[in-house]
Amino acid sequence: MQRTSVRRNRMAVIAAGGLLSLSMGVTSLQANASLNNLIMPKFFKDKGIEMGGWVNGGATFNPSHSTLGYNGPVTFGDRANQAQLNQFNIFLQRAVVTEGKSWDIGFRADFMFGTDAIFTQAYGNPAADVNSGANLPTNARGDWDLYLCCDSTRNYGIALPQAFVEMYAPIANGLNVKVGHFYTPIGYESVPAPNNFFYSHAYTMQYGEPFTHTGVLTNYNVDKNVVFMSGAITGSGTGGWDGNFNRQMDNWGGIGGVTWTSDDKRSSANIAGTGSQASSRSNAFWGMYSLVLKHMITPKTHFILQHDHGYADNVVFGNLDRGQAQWYGINTHMYYDVLHDFSIGVRGEWFRDRDGFRVWNPGRVSAGNNVGADGNIHSYAVHGGGNLSGTQASDYYAITIGANWKPAKRLKIETKALQQFNVRPNIRYDRADSLTTAAYRPFGGHKDQVLFSMDFTLPF
Repeated sequence: MQRTSVRRNRMAVIAAGGLLSLSMGVTSLQANASLNNLIMPKFFKDKGIEMGGWVNGGATFNPSHSTLGYNGPVTFGDRANQAQLNQFNIFLQRAVVTEGKSWDIGFRADFMFGTDAIFTQAYGNPAADVNSGANLPTNARGDWDLYLCCDSTRNYGIALPQAFVEMYAPIANGLNVKVGHFYTPIGYESVPAPNNFFYSHAYTMQYGEPFTHTGVLTNYNVDKNVVFMSGAITGSGTGGWDGNFNRQMDNWGGIGGVTWTSDDKRSSANIAGTGSQASSRSNAFWGMYSLVLKHMITPKTHFILQHDHGYADNVVFGNLDRGQAQWYGINTHMYYDVLHDFSIGVRGEWFRDRDGFRVWNPGRVSAGNNVGADGNIHSYAVHGGGNLSGTQASDYYAITIGANWKPAKRLKIETKALQQFNVRPNIRYDRADSLTTAAYRPFGGHKDQVLFSMDFTLPF
C-alpha cells in the first residue's frame, strides 16, 4: 500500500509539472501575440476566420476513500488525489452574425485532448442496447471520435465535439441555421471550461442532459425579447443525445426551445428539450426538458435556478428490471462579484435518479465501456477490466462553494488573453441516499464525501 501511494504521489507531481510547463509555454506565447495572430494568414483574418482555444487543468484532494481512484460519480474533476489536464481545446471558426440585412455563412470545428474528452465524445450509441439490454458489437457505436487515440491510458483521449457550418438568413427578424455536430443548447452548465464558474459539474449536467447533437438547429428572433429554437437530431441510440455521423442516421428526433429576456437584460427564462424514439431498434420514447431562470439581483449578484426532467420508456435499469426511467432535479447557483477580478459562488443541488438508470459510479468507467472479443462489456478506464461501475435508484445531494480569481489585472499584465486567466478553488460536499437499500455507498464505500479542488483556465 505504501509503494502504491508513493507511485500515485509521484505521478501526481509529474502531471502537475506537465500542466505547469504547458501553461508557461502558452503564457510565453501570449506575451507576444495571440495564437490567431501568430498562425492565421492575413487573408483568412480579413475574412473573419480565427483560431483560438484554451488550456484547463486542475487537481482534486479526496480525503475519503476513493473508488478505483475516482471521486465516485462526480465529474469532470473525477480523479482522486491526482492532477488532470482536463481540456486542451483548439477551435477554428468564422463566427456568423445574428442580425442585419445581409446573408452570412460561417463554421466552427473544435479539437479537444484531455481527461474530459471521454465525456464529450459522440458516445450516444452505448455498448449495450438501452431497451433490450443486449450487448452490441463495437462497430455499432460509431467511429466519429470514439477511437482516435489513447484507449490504453485510462483517462486521456481526443474528442471532436463540434464540426458544423452555420448560415444567417435575413428573413423577417433574422434566422440562424446550424448543420453538423454541435454542443447542446439545453441547460445551464456546458462542456467548455471557460463557460463555467465551478471546476466540477452538477449531476443535472453530467447525467440529466445531452452534451452534443448531430443534425440541424435553427434560431429565430421573434422580437427583441424572444428567441425561438427548433431542429432535428440524429445519429444516436439514446434519443438524439450525443449522436455521431455514421450510425443510427435513420433515427431522427426533435429539439426545441424558447428564450425570453427582459428589456433591461437583467432577467431571462429558457425552456428547451428533446424528444425522439430511443433508436432505430426501438420506438420507445426518450426525451427531456430543462428550465433555466436567471436574474441579476444587483449589478454584482447573479442568481440561477434550473430544473430538469427526463424520461426513457421501456429501458433496462441498472438492476436489470425494465420499465420507464425518470430522472429529475433542481439546482441553484448564486454568484457575487466581490472585486473586478474576484468572485465567489455557491451551487446547491438535489438530483433523483429514480430508477438507477442515469447516474453511474464511477462515471468514467461507465463511459469507457465497450464490448470485448469475448462478448462481454469491458472498460478501458480500468485497463480493460470488467464493467466495475454500478448504480442504484438514489437521491443525490451536492453543495459546492468556490471562487473565480483573474489575477492579470491586479498584477498589471496587459496581454488581452492573459486577462482571462482564471483560477478556481472549490470545496464540494456530496451525499447519496438510496431509494431501495441502505447499502449503496458510491463514494469509496461511504454515503458522502468532501472534495477540495483547484484548477486554472488559460485562453489563447
